[in-house]
Amino acid sequence: MKKLIMAILLIMATASAAHAAFDKYTIDRSNLPQAAQDILQEYFPKAKVSMIKIDKHLLKKTDYDVKLVNGTKIEFNNAGKWTSVDCKTREVPQGLIMKPIRNYLKKNFNDEKVVKIEKKSWGYELELSDGVELKFNLLGQFKSMSMDD
Repeated sequence: MKKLIMAILLIMATASAAHAAFDKYTIDRSNLPQAAQDILQEYFPKAKVSMIKIDKHLLKKTDYDVKLVNGTKIEFNNAGKWTSVDCKTREVPQGLIMKPIRNYLKKNFNDEKVVKIEKKSWGYELELSDGVELKFNLLGQFKSMSMDD
């Protein structure tokens, strides 16, 4: 039994060490897929990159985590499409929010700004500047609301 536990621990430690070896850090935008470079150029043209983490997974595709000097964090998938944009206290660029969601926000939360948006398999999750979290389906239809505690 002890040998089995030791073997499992050894395998886990080896896998963790190997996983860390796949990560790469840079500040060079050219290491990103072209689609990610285009998004940065269009929506964050003056922002400077403080770090790009290229996260290669053993069984999954590569993810890219970009941190800008102003604190904004953007996550991209292997194809260079954004999966998460966290602008902290700044507003997420309107062009990253689909039109039906923008229309809903204008009608119901006109005084608040979107500070974070995440693209999930089931739809979109947004965080507003007042701490309200909103969920929308893939078509941009409102699904639910919750308050940040």
